[in-house]
Amino acid sequence: MKLILAIIRVDKMGETKQALGDVGLPSFTVMPVLGRGSGCGSLKKNEKITSDFGEDILYKVPRLKSKRMITLVVTDVKKKLAIETIIKVNHTAKSGDGKIFVINTLDSFTIQTGVSGDVSLD
Repeated sequence: MKLILAIIRVDKMGETKQALGDVGLPSFTVMPVLGRGSGCGSLKKNEKITSDFGEDILYKVPRLKSKRMITLVVTDVKKKLAIETIIKVNHTAKSGDGKIFVINTLDSFTIQTGVSGDVSLD
């Protein structure tokens, strides 16, 4: 099993939800998050700060952007399908498209029935 964390643009959430459902992966959790990538995104207006030496410096402050984090756990067999679907919908070739993290998951349990393992994901 794999835990997939995908950080995507807010405006791509509806399309991503539909695409995951269409390929048979309708179960996931979504959270609003704030963040920025290595490109720093857009910057707030220059802010003047005073250094330890008394000189004024213009300082560019990176702004955190609103994103959505999708969390889904899939079987090893469905990992590639989930990743390809998320990339297909969210790829714009522009900075800020997002990031996907894949984490090994040891087990899964359905609280209602007590079922565990891959079967609990269906």
